[in-house]
Amino acid sequence: MEEVAGQPVRVRSRRARAARLSVVVAVVFAAGTAMRLGGLEAGVLLVPLVSFTPYYGLAALPALAFAVRSGSRAAVAVLLAVCVCLAWLVVPRAVAGEAPDGGRPLRLLTANLNGGRGDAQVVVDLVRKLDVDVFSVQELTWAARDRLTAAGLRELLPYEVSQPMSRGPEGSGIFARHPLRERSGLFRPVGHHMPVARVALPGGAPVEVVVVHPVAPVPPTVDEWEAGIATLPPAPADGPPRVLAGDFNATLDHAVFRRLLDTGYTDAAAATGRGLTPTWPMRLLPPLVSIDHVLTDARAWAVATQIHDIPGSDHRALFADLRVQ
Repeated sequence: MEEVAGQPVRVRSRRARAARLSVVVAVVFAAGTAMRLGGLEAGVLLVPLVSFTPYYGLAALPALAFAVRSGSRAAVAVLLAVCVCLAWLVVPRAVAGEAPDGGRPLRLLTANLNGGRGDAQVVVDLVRKLDVDVFSVQELTWAARDRLTAAGLRELLPYEVSQPMSRGPEGSGIFARHPLRERSGLFRPVGHHMPVARVALPGGAPVEVVVVHPVAPVPPTVDEWEAGIATLPPAPADGPPRVLAGDFNATLDHAVFRRLLDTGYTDAAAATGRGLTPTWPMRLLPPLVSIDHVLTDARAWAVATQIHDIPGSDHRALFADLRVQ
């Protein structure tokens, strides 16, 4: 009789513990969601963590199921609100928008070569296969530039504005099918080399292309990373249409990146339903986050995007088929 009488007590005790745990979990998820909504990430821990917001949204679903089983109405209410908020933030990136008709085609490829280690022949084959007009390249070394030339890049994209380096991540460049004119003074780059050039796109005004590559937000350089994105040129309302392409070392969930978008840019991958396709890292782990982007101002838009692997690089290449007004 004592065991039978004690069993309901133990059950109630387990349910009470589960309810308390579900409340704690709900508070943690609510705090993380509030940080993302408010753009409150800062420091060496939160800045990288906010990159994983889409995974945070997925993890909120089993947390909600646990809260339902625990019987805590408060936890269920909080986690339901969390799931709705995170879905509102993340799901649109996987939904392609309606692209306007017309426009001049501009096919752009951007790739980080991982200190020049990316396979030059694969890159050139992509340029040829995708009929690329402009190639934005980061972590370009002199040796990698020579390998790209030997693989036939000059025959496909004969015009060049580049700043290679002997080694490391600092070098960058623009290669194009159409004539280029380098522009200086548009902004003060903070980070690696970020050349700017105007592409003489047939059929109208030139298009301004900015190669983007701020430093990574690792412990010694978080402030420099934020400054590198914050100082990028805003979307213009007049003058040549502007495209920003490269390794931003930032995702759509970073507040400083969203502030850049708010000046009038559109993320090409998100606009075509590929905003959740990860581009980094490509080494020991599978790609987890999307930090390579092509941004267009209001006078250009993407009709399609593709993601491609490049052996030897820790980034995937991003191709954007754009139309320019």
